[in-house]
Amino acid sequence: MTAEGATSQFQFDKRRAGAIVTLTTGGTIQGEFFIAGDITRHEGPERVGEMLNADPGFVPFEMHDGAGARTVLLNRAHVVTVALADDEASRDPGYSVAPRRTVRMLLSTGAELSGAVRVYRPEGRDRLSDWTRQPEAFRYLETSTGTVLVNMAHIVDIFEVSAS
Repeated sequence: MTAEGATSQFQFDKRRAGAIVTLTTGGTIQGEFFIAGDITRHEGPERVGEMLNADPGFVPFEMHDGAGARTVLLNRAHVVTVALADDEASRDPGYSVAPRRTVRMLLSTGAELSGAVRVYRPEGRDRLSDWTRQPEAFRYLETSTGTVLVNMAHIVDIFEVSAS
């Protein structure tokens, strides 16, 4: 068997997911994450949120700038937000029945975000404070302009506001 005809049993399809990433430096970069085309936990492709919450450390990101495209390794701990090109939050099981809380948050960069979060908890334990105690580092915020993943470690304060 030749090297060009051989495929590895460990090889799997990757997809690209467009995003704008805000870093702890305050800078933003635009590009694409590489996510699995198919995973065993559910039908369909991996979500950026799942990939970011999978492991600590670094994640590859293809950055698009004036110099073209290049792949960098981003330290998840220094990613503050990820504005997604796709509304992947709505593909979570239970999305349509999870209580929706309208919130405003202040981030460590000084930025303020407003939008809605979904609290996937049993009735009576579905308050905003229950949402803050969940183990995932990156959580979805649905804003008027799209879906944003927010790194919980960079939320300075968060509070519920009346829906308008």
